[in-house]
Amino acid sequence: MTPLLLLIFGVAPVTAIGTDLWFAAITKMAAGKMHHTKGLIDWQVLRYLWLGSLPASLVMILLMRNDFIHLEVSFLKTAVAIALLITACSMIFQKQLHGIGKNLRLNDAEHFKKWQPILTVIAGAILGGLVTLTSIGAGAVGVVMLTYLYPLRLTPARLVATDIVHAIPLAIFAGLGHLLIGHIDYELLGWLLIGSIPGVLIGAMLSSRLPQHILRVGISFVLTLVAIKLLNG
Repeated sequence: MTPLLLLIFGVAPVTAIGTDLWFAAITKMAAGKMHHTKGLIDWQVLRYLWLGSLPASLVMILLMRNDFIHLEVSFLKTAVAIALLITACSMIFQKQLHGIGKNLRLNDAEHFKKWQPILTVIAGAILGGLVTLTSIGAGAVGVVMLTYLYPLRLTPARLVATDIVHAIPLAIFAGLGHLLIGHIDYELLGWLLIGSIPGVLIGAMLSSRLPQHILRVGISFVLTLVAIKLLNG
């Protein structure tokens, strides 16, 4: 959403990021409720993630609010482009990272399980900083991190559910920070939410019919092109 607002609609980077955070929070709430009723959320993993992501988001907000991070157009475009490239690479290598994590979990279970909580908190902190600065990363990057850290515990359905629910308070928390700084376009947010209703329905129908590997490669390719466009813009 953020690169779409930047490149197609010419929205200022700070406004695109702040508005997208609220858009993500609101649209994920419906999905989160559905996953909760199905009992797919791993609350222990979530607590570790939030322990890292929410404090990291607060630190990033304070850095932005006090001008330790200068929210210049060129800087934010570069940050968004880097976040997109990280996301694209994560999607491409998700299967390989899952294999590495599974191998370590099976062959060195004691050490792997010992480090799981700490590494999950660190993963949450990385996501918290990245999402607050760019609004990107809570979805695909979070899924890949959890795929590696919990290769046996989280089935695909639980993985997606846990990642979505983790993103809700993180997006709200980061969105509040951008709201205080004055980076939200409420009219734009309203139109985006109206458009998201048919978009979600169409996406749900297509996602079940398209091969997941081809879908990941296609999305990664598009994200990479967008990142290059932002870097060259």
